[in-house]
Amino acid sequence: MRKFILLTLSVLSCFLLEAQTYFPEKGNWDKANPSEIGMNETLLQEAIDFAIAHESDANPNLKVAHYESGFGREPFGYPIGPMKTRGQATGLIIYKGKLVGQWGDPDRVDLTFSVAKSFLSTTTGLAWREGLIKDEMDLVYPYMAPIYPYQPAKLIMDKADHVYEDDVFELFDTEHNRKIRWDDLLRQTSDWEGSLWGKPDWADRPREGVAEKRARPQNEPGSVYEYNDTRVNVLALAVMNVWRKPLPVVLKEHIMDPIGASDTWRWTGYENSFVILDGQIVQSVSGGSHWGGGMMINAWDQARFGYLTLRNGNWNGEQLIPEEWIEKSKTPTPAQPDYGFMNYFLNNDKKAIPAAPSTAFFHLGAGTNMVYVDPENDLVIVARWIPNADKAELVEKVLNAID
Repeated sequence: MRKFILLTLSVLSCFLLEAQTYFPEKGNWDKANPSEIGMNETLLQEAIDFAIAHESDANPNLKVAHYESGFGREPFGYPIGPMKTRGQATGLIIYKGKLVGQWGDPDRVDLTFSVAKSFLSTTTGLAWREGLIKDEMDLVYPYMAPIYPYQPAKLIMDKADHVYEDDVFELFDTEHNRKIRWDDLLRQTSDWEGSLWGKPDWADRPREGVAEKRARPQNEPGSVYEYNDTRVNVLALAVMNVWRKPLPVVLKEHIMDPIGASDTWRWTGYENSFVILDGQIVQSVSGGSHWGGGMMINAWDQARFGYLTLRNGNWNGEQLIPEEWIEKSKTPTPAQPDYGFMNYFLNNDKKAIPAAPSTAFFHLGAGTNMVYVDPENDLVIVARWIPNADKAELVEKVLNAID
């Protein structure tokens, strides 16, 4: 009887806690006076002033910035997806569910670079929830059908010149690629070999040099971590084929609409990443904006996604992302312990953000675009266009403002 009473009280307390948790309606986020919910206004303003003063000095024209960076000097480094000039340093601070600070232009829709990877891993998790992917440790190749690329130029070509070429391609048809699991793709440890959308795997951030990277044998899947957008795009195409529908449609229906996101975000692919799927012309999206494309989104919507992950995938009583998938996403990768599923960066060793709890994590993209999530402090910080080296100090200053 005593166990039954304790269990009943536990369930009731969880229900009451959920009932007390604030979730913003679409188009609105309640503000709170920082001092009334346990924050020092002076120190909080110092953090905001720091973010404004430390705006990225990279060229706001992201095409120019691309060619001025190392990305533009990579083999096949030219953009093949849309880019747009970015806005000013921008951010939001959400504490105990309420808006306590903001700067810049949170309504502006900008590229969020690799934060898009967290949306990609989310759509993978939704496929897992629906049983479209039975287990993330499954091999990927049994799930895959031949890919039929949409190539209008072939309609006017001389068919005789291409009689020995396949009209479709396989993503996992090599001996190495057949050993890759969904988990390897999610953790960027697959070492997938091949070329997709005109971008060879060896052309993206070849740390050891192009010749050396091309000459070395492929690493066993799961053994070596390598941040590589070609392989991220392989995951995007593979997950789209499992869903048999565009991933932006999946994301909108299952995540963005239920959390009250705006109608201004757009998730795009490349100018050549179209395929024929069930008789429809469909674009496979980019998992980042390394070569253009990816997620264009405002800071409010970034904050809503961060707040959803802060609440373990639950939004106002509805479990949008399975809690188990959130836990899997935050499980360290053996080959890279500060990385979970893309793009969950972990703070378990407290090297990335020393002042933050080890349980904090963040969705991170170039720019820098950061969505910092801190369950212990009930805190979400969106910081856009701040140098990567300054993100830890910004978080520290916000944490110092909590009484």
